[in-house]
Amino acid sequence: MSFPLYAPAEEHAMLRETVRALADEKIAPRAAAADETEEFPWDVYKALVASDLHAVHVPEQYGGAGADALATVIVIEEVARACASSSLIPAVNKLGTVPLLLSASEELKARYLAPVAGGEAMFSYALSEADAGSDAAGMKTRAVLDGDHYVLNGTKMWITNAGVSEYYTVMAVTAPGEGARGISAFVVEKSDEGVSFGPKEKKLGIKASPTRQVILENVRIPASRLIGEPGSGFKTALATLDHTRITIAAQALGIAQGALDFSIGYVKERRQFGKPISDFQGVQFMLADMAMKLEAARQLTYHAAAKSELAMHGSPQKDLTFLSSAAKCAASDAAMDITTDAVQLLGGYGYTREFPVERMMRDAKITQIYEGTNQIQRMVMARQLLK
Repeated sequence: MSFPLYAPAEEHAMLRETVRALADEKIAPRAAAADETEEFPWDVYKALVASDLHAVHVPEQYGGAGADALATVIVIEEVARACASSSLIPAVNKLGTVPLLLSASEELKARYLAPVAGGEAMFSYALSEADAGSDAAGMKTRAVLDGDHYVLNGTKMWITNAGVSEYYTVMAVTAPGEGARGISAFVVEKSDEGVSFGPKEKKLGIKASPTRQVILENVRIPASRLIGEPGSGFKTALATLDHTRITIAAQALGIAQGALDFSIGYVKERRQFGKPISDFQGVQFMLADMAMKLEAARQLTYHAAAKSELAMHGSPQKDLTFLSSAAKCAASDAAMDITTDAVQLLGGYGYTREFPVERMMRDAKITQIYEGTNQIQRMVMARQLLK
């Protein structure tokens, strides 16, 4: 691997400017209201679709922009800088569709990727269950073959953008007793008979992105909606997360960058003892540490994104699993530290909803939990090291 592999190119810098301008104009001004009302930001979705930033990763042959993994990271990062909930639009569209890109038939890809690329539908990912979170292989959802159809029964938990997404990648057991080798992946549509959703979870953060149960009651779908071969679903799920943990890292980077940017502006203006608090060494050291942690996590994330891109194009990367877990873990831990320090730098003001850093701190917390807790990420990394 040559060193420039993950260095952003000129087009990445231009993309960042484009996304930041859109985020500053149309996303940031309504982020606080979206958090307060807990309503999905349809206006933001429409703005992202209008600029073709809602699912940039979809390949051109399916009507998408065909952006590389680093470009996708930059889009998510810049949207998250303004509003973490809104960044889950491009992030979850990628999470839901990567299983198709990795394993689905061309027919399935064409049928479901094109509407996502065109902004006609969003795509969520349904793996976790109430008793199968970190231990996803212990899922109970069943898919029983009946002629040329499968019948699905079960309840998926913690599904991001559930209810607003039209399509769902659903993992279900097709061969009970075979553990991970008995799990298969399917495309389920919101409109399928027997699909319903639980109430919206009342959450600490990312409140404008609905998190709900996906309930499957005798959902009968064509066997052609099987993603890959029967029994390959868990393998596809793990391979998917190798790519999409990097998007969670990107979200964490954006949240942290937003908090750092606001903090810098604030400490330059806030005066105590007759001078800006930015003149105090204690404050300067806090800012330096915040920026250092952020930049270290960013470089690791961009490096992982470059590896992801190579892997998606048929060049296996033995260290992708380690790097994607490391990026997600490092970036989310950094985001939690940085946003907490941002609240501290603003003092009493930081603890109020008048300023955005308390929202950023609440939003940052989930990045340490979803797509595998950071304790699980450390287990994944250790296993890679000990192979």
